[in-house]
Amino acid sequence: MRRPVESAQYAAGEYRERLKRRGLVASMSRKGNCWDNAVMERFFGSLKSEWTDGQRYATREQARRDVIHYIEMEYNSERFHSTLGYCTPREIELDAVA
Repeated sequence: MRRPVESAQYAAGEYRERLKRRGLVASMSRKGNCWDNAVMERFFGSLKSEWTDGQRYATREQARRDVIHYIEMEYNSERFHSTLGYCTPREIELDAVA
């Protein structure tokens, strides 16, 4: 009998082994530590509240293009980030290659 899928699937041996083979390290802390996902939760919260909340997309492709537009044209280019010294991600990226 197979065990039910648990919420700790990202700690599973097969998953960790795949990461290791690709030279990647999982970002995981102890159970109950919430800060591992804080940045992504903030991003998805902004995406929803600033861009997609109330939107109805006719196709998955339309939704994909709209989200890409938000990321590339709004979030990375126009939106200031306190963790980046109130610069945009685009500004940080351009400074890094200059």
